[in-house]
Amino acid sequence: MNIKNRKFRNVNILTSFIFIVVAVFYFLNENKGSIGSKPASSLIPVLSVADGDTVTVKIGKKEEKIRLIGIDAPELAQKPWGDKSKEFLQSIISSSGWKVSIEYDVDKRDKYGRLLGYLRTSDGQLINKKILENGYAMLFTFPPNVKYVNEFTEAQSYARKNKLGIWSDKGLKERPVDYRKEHPRK
Repeated sequence: MNIKNRKFRNVNILTSFIFIVVAVFYFLNENKGSIGSKPASSLIPVLSVADGDTVTVKIGKKEEKIRLIGIDAPELAQKPWGDKSKEFLQSIISSSGWKVSIEYDVDKRDKYGRLLGYLRTSDGQLINKKILENGYAMLFTFPPNVKYVNEFTEAQSYARKNKLGIWSDKGLKERPVDYRKEHPRK
């Protein structure tokens, strides 16, 4: 191999190495903090909280209902936990100045036409996870929307282990999904 070919080969190896280092750095920075706190991008106003897992927001000039992905909060009629779950979600959103960012997964809407999303506070905290780890909802996943399933499973395990909210001794007696089967929407 002549000197010119060796230099060209060394440049290719160096270029490849630099590309790999930059790609790894980018990947690590993009995924750092994905569990609970990455900066919220483009905040949108929350107009109201319907229950512990559904809010109404304003996107552009349109009002949209957003169903929080990965969680199932007690229905309002499941006293007192439906009300407590709604109040907890309201407290998170009010502490965020009634503004959140939304992150979508694979499916963007549910069968009722609601947007499906992960919500973050203005300081980047993942609201869906906070609700689980404080015991105000239970894990409720539907593939392919499972981006944070591992983090959500850990959050629910924490709440159960520490008997928080619906996992306390006087906690929820019936899963929300079972309650809805007995009391279908009209």
